[in-house]
Amino acid sequence: MLSRRRLLAGALCSTLSPTVARSQPPPGEVAPGLFVRQGLHEDANAANRDAIANLAFIIGGEAVAVIDPGGSRADGEALRQAIRARTALPISYVVMTHGHPDHLFGAEAFVQDRPEFIGHARLPEMLAARGEFYRQGLERILGPGQAGTAVPPGRLIEDRAEIDLGGRQLTLTAHPMAHSAADLSVIDHGAQVLLAGDLLFVDRVPSLDGSLKKWIAVLGDLMKLPLEHAVPGHGPPLVPWPAAGQPLMRYLTGLRDETRRAIAKGVPLEKAVNIVGRGERGKWRLFDDYQGHNVTEAYRELEWE
Repeated sequence: MLSRRRLLAGALCSTLSPTVARSQPPPGEVAPGLFVRQGLHEDANAANRDAIANLAFIIGGEAVAVIDPGGSRADGEALRQAIRARTALPISYVVMTHGHPDHLFGAEAFVQDRPEFIGHARLPEMLAARGEFYRQGLERILGPGQAGTAVPPGRLIEDRAEIDLGGRQLTLTAHPMAHSAADLSVIDHGAQVLLAGDLLFVDRVPSLDGSLKKWIAVLGDLMKLPLEHAVPGHGPPLVPWPAAGQPLMRYLTGLRDETRRAIAKGVPLEKAVNIVGRGERGKWRLFDDYQGHNVTEAYRELEWE
């Protein structure tokens, strides 16, 4: 979820004050067999070990699937320990919902289980372009050897795929560029829950790293799904669906409409970042940290419509 600018900023900030590592609350069972570890509403730092995204695992009759393995080696190891405290079933699948470091750098902890690592068909390209940059940024923030590695997916999803955990079916859907270039969502049919990855932010301000217009379209499609609950990439571990998508839709459509108006009036980008979407301030955590970036991305996409 972290942009290049945020990784660099975090690296600089991490040198200014000492930090002490702290443990995260363990994953909670939000539906039978579905466990979610809620991430912190922070940027990565040495104290939180990049444990800032929601992570999940699903226990079926024969196997376990991990939905996002964590933001660092330590984060992934903690998640694996939590799974082992719950079940001895094999961890057969590790699904990476997209290529941002807070969701996938814990994958190294699961290599020993020899699972099938699964991602969007465009995820290898995203990791090839940014993976080493992200790793180096995390090393500066977390300390030498603490970042972990970006494990490339062995199974690529181009459209839709099914996973059977033993009497429990998961549907994986690859989406067009939206929040990022390689977004994957998961439906747990056993719990009737959408695991949306960073296609859904709740409480924490969203971070745009793909296409604003396509994110709005994808979110609209997800909100039509006949499901009652969802797990966001950031926010509470379980939220009502589609109601929890409405604030994000308001934010994204407002960002689009206000950016278009600024462009039509000839407002330059350097001024637009200070005026577009200011009505959303106070409604989202970390708003001031990400709003300028989001306006910049939106402006660049919309100025050539």
